[in-house]
Amino acid sequence: MNRFDKENIAANFDRAAADYDQHAVLQKKIAVRLVARLDFVTVRPEQIIDIGSGTGTTSRFLARRYRNARVVQLDLSQMMLRKSRRKGQWFFSRQHYICGDAEYLPIAPGMMDMVFSSLAYQWCNDLDLAFGEAKRILRPNGLFIFATLGPDTLKELRESWAAADAVMHVHTFFDMHDVGDALVRAGMEGVVMDVESVTMTYPDCIGLMRDLKDLGSRNASLDRQGGLTGKGKLKQMLAAYEKYRREGKLPATYEVVYGHAWAPAHGRSEQSGRIAYVPVDTLRSRRQVK
Repeated sequence: MNRFDKENIAANFDRAAADYDQHAVLQKKIAVRLVARLDFVTVRPEQIIDIGSGTGTTSRFLARRYRNARVVQLDLSQMMLRKSRRKGQWFFSRQHYICGDAEYLPIAPGMMDMVFSSLAYQWCNDLDLAFGEAKRILRPNGLFIFATLGPDTLKELRESWAAADAVMHVHTFFDMHDVGDALVRAGMEGVVMDVESVTMTYPDCIGLMRDLKDLGSRNASLDRQGGLTGKGKLKQMLAAYEKYRREGKLPATYEVVYGHAWAPAHGRSEQSGRIAYVPVDTLRSRRQVK
């Protein structure tokens, strides 16, 4: 389990909502890649929930892709949802908005044909609880598809801070195998996982830290240290980060974990424990959602 302060996470994203879209380059890239994975499954959803919908860019794309579907946007941040609603249609819209938590979904059992989520589950404290909720709200044969962040995310920043002090400055995230195991424990079937590494580059470390702040990705751990970091330790961290500089740029690694799975056709899954750890783009699986 992680130890995240959900109120702090919501407040961080509330502050970031106004300018979020202009900074969310990586987030948009990952969402596009996750949506592309829908090309390899056959689904005809009538009810979709987008968990961690943010400003609604991906939700509106899903609505265009599945024109007969009702799309529910769910996010911890009220300001993100308000911005999404301002960008959407006011009349005859099939978009709906809920401020809520992936670990405690305010949705009745068996309501959804698809649970979609791009970069939300890294903010969960308990994956078993969150994935159990996703399964609970899915109809039989419903699709669960998501992307989250793995433990190598921001490894350069984490290691550079470790050279300056022993305080936790950068979150740690669930390993791909832990994510897959949590899906199996939740009773999901046909679990498929893959992972990729994406590298962003910055002229300096301050630019990276400013970008994280503008995206709402601040330290929200319950174990975070209060108060400001001293200038001396910050200087040590910045100096340590310089060892990663290549061709005049500093890298920031993001480990992206992709997964999809299915709710059992009838009743409780047998939980075979089998997980396919293969690139999703090599698959041509088809499973019908009616």
